Amino acid sequence: MEAVNMKKTDPKIVVAVDESDESMYALSWCLANLISQTSTSNLVLLYVKPSPPVYSSLDAARYMFSTDVIVALEKYGSEMVNTVMRRAEAICRKSTTKINVERIVGSGDAKDEICNIVGKIKADTLVMGCHDYGFFKRAILGSVSDHCAKHVKCPVVIVKHPKQI
Repeated sequence: MEAVNMKKTDPKIVVAVDESDESMYALSWCLANLISQTSTSNLVLLYVKPSPPVYSSLDAARYMFSTDVIVALEKYGSEMVNTVMRRAEAICRKSTTKINVERIVGSGDAKDEICNIVGKIKADTLVMGCHDYGFFKRAILGSVSDHCAKHVKCPVVIVKHPKQI
């Protein structure tokens, strides 16, 4: 039987990033352990910001929200996205491997949005940090990484920060 040389496209690895040291460690780990040293890899930095709250002029607690407050909250959300992405891109620049970096920003519930985007872009691997919240906090908040591991179709790598080991 003759071997067929099938060229696979460069893998697309998605790293879910947020404000935490755990997600930045997962990105560093990914660059050191999953990115090919011999070919160009495609790395997607994925940040999901919470959906903007819907305000009426009078909220449930009967406080008035001015347009200025709403604009300030939206500006803060945009600044957070830029801060997280700049931090992640700085880590990527330190890498000696050849990578194409793409930024994707989603909005909504992180669990669902990460799964939707990973499926939509047909990622080969999803890398996530582990926050290690503990039983009670995880029971209340849920675990984004556990949810994604169960619902995405590609392999999921959950990276523990050394301080959690």
